[in-house]
Amino acid sequence: MPAGRPSDYSKDIAAEICERLADGNSLRSICRDDNMPDKGTVFRWLAAHEEFRDQYTCAREAQADTLFDEMLDIADDASKDVIEGAADPEHIQRTKLRIETRKWMAGKLRPKKYGDKIEHEHSGHLNHTVSKIELVGVTPE
Repeated sequence: MPAGRPSDYSKDIAAEICERLADGNSLRSICRDDNMPDKGTVFRWLAAHEEFRDQYTCAREAQADTLFDEMLDIADDASKDVIEGAADPEHIQRTKLRIETRKWMAGKLRPKKYGDKIEHEHSGHLNHTVSKIELVGVTPE
């Protein structure tokens, strides 16, 4: 293998990127590895390879599910909430931040599943009048 980061498209590397995304890793952290392409290369691969683009989309959706699972784990872990018999407000705030960050990301990655549900209610009487428009100079053909 030539020295440097890979830049030629590889199904194996593309699959590893997607697997690591689905496991919850960020693209940025994946691309920091010396044996991985840089982000620009990944974006070029996404534009050029439909199969990779589809695989990447599925990986991002799976990443949202992983983030959801992580939120539950973080919320359920109270092991460091108390230090020497007293609540540790710094740890509790950090835990809240970790959960909120994952919640936001999951909502962006899979908005239909994890996004905020927004309901629109319409009420009242609608009075719409549609006027006939005459097109000048236009023939039926």
